[in-house]
Amino acid sequence: MRYISTRGSAPALDFADAMLTGLARDGGLYVPESWPRFSADEIAALAGLDYAEVAYRVTRPFIGAALDAGTYRAMVEQTYRVFTHGAVAPLVELAPNHWLMELFHGPTLAFKDYAMQLLGNLFNHILGARGRRVTIIGATSGDTGSAAIEACRGREAIDIFILFPHGRVSDVQRRQMTTVDDSNVHAIAIDGTFDDCQALLKDMFNDPNFRDEVAMSGVNSINWARILGQIVYYFVAAAALGCWERKIAFAVPTGNFGNIYAGYAAREMGLPISHLVLATNANDILSNLLATGTMTQGPVHASLSPSMDIQVASNFERYLFDLLDRDGAAVAQAMTAFQDGELALSQDALGAARDVFAGFRMDDAGTLEEIGRRYEASGQLLDPHSAIGVAAGAAKRGDGTVPMVSLATAHPAKFPDAVEQATGIRPPLPAHMADLMERTERFDVLANDLAAVQGFVRDRLAEKEVA
Repeated sequence: MRYISTRGSAPALDFADAMLTGLARDGGLYVPESWPRFSADEIAALAGLDYAEVAYRVTRPFIGAALDAGTYRAMVEQTYRVFTHGAVAPLVELAPNHWLMELFHGPTLAFKDYAMQLLGNLFNHILGARGRRVTIIGATSGDTGSAAIEACRGREAIDIFILFPHGRVSDVQRRQMTTVDDSNVHAIAIDGTFDDCQALLKDMFNDPNFRDEVAMSGVNSINWARILGQIVYYFVAAAALGCWERKIAFAVPTGNFGNIYAGYAAREMGLPISHLVLATNANDILSNLLATGTMTQGPVHASLSPSMDIQVASNFERYLFDLLDRDGAAVAQAMTAFQDGELALSQDALGAARDVFAGFRMDDAGTLEEIGRRYEASGQLLDPHSAIGVAAGAAKRGDGTVPMVSLATAHPAKFPDAVEQATGIRPPLPAHMADLMERTERFDVLANDLAAVQGFVRDRLAEKEVA
């Protein structure tokens, strides 16, 4: 299996090098050169298997010769032992043929754990085998940062720096990043939005001198291995619901387009997905694209679902690559146009996108109403992101005989203020995090300035060398 850049001019890499490289040298994102395909019989054979075994079978074709089968199987089994639910990603029926998939049973209570724990183990093994160190720099709208820190904390071969928008994540999300005291972990609050953090990250990747100087790599969903780990639960859901020949649909709370792109990847691999509902909050640039054919940058609006407060969805480039017939030059041209403010799809491309995706938008008032309604009807507490996904699944079901799976992307205790406002119930943190609000925080606040962030990284690495 080889990986190629969405912009067409970076060298093709194997899995290990694509993972360690993160963002391609031409500014593009790595994608598989071709999609492995699963037959209906192979999908049916996943039914009844434990999560780790499904993960191994689904992801193994992407690894190629980077790891031998036995080593990789053991790594996958180790990854999912730290999850707190026996099913790892259980399904709960909300209504006839409408299911909630709980993706918050990992160490940091968010769906990012399902890929990040695997990514941490992959990094650790491959770096150890090569005798290398890396500096991981990531940007987060809330959940990626804590999941990345948890996966990388204390690892000898990794220093990790996470940028998050100052004052724009929940208290729980912030503290999950800032109360980790391992010396290889650095949390940085940026005076700006998540899009600013993500732009800084891309600028650092696109500075070859800095990138090589600090041996930079990434854990954001620009890293293909992140997408890889998220493909798994789409197969798990389909196998559990008997959908290897009959259709299945998914509703996905969407910010950076990584989670829903993993669903698209599963569809390309043979999963019979009828459609994917792209659920957004008031930052509706993606749902608006499906409505109008135009993606236009606007201001980021703070919301009750901060992990979706994004205007520049990095992973859309991966889907655009397929939409434009894998023409790297056309993708580069389109992304340049978007940087200038607007990206427009042709009518044919828009029609193709609408064949796969349905758009949905919900503002804060609707989100609170949905949380309250679901709690009143069933006692089910939903975080704001998951509530948008559930509402989207209910609104865009289409054929009622097709199972709809809404993804619950975070534990309600990560956003207790919104949940309490909607229901009067303040969800408690699980036992292993019960003292989170009493732990000492450790983080730095920096301006939205590339030189300042690069200088901070250099200084912290230099301090570690002296120590």
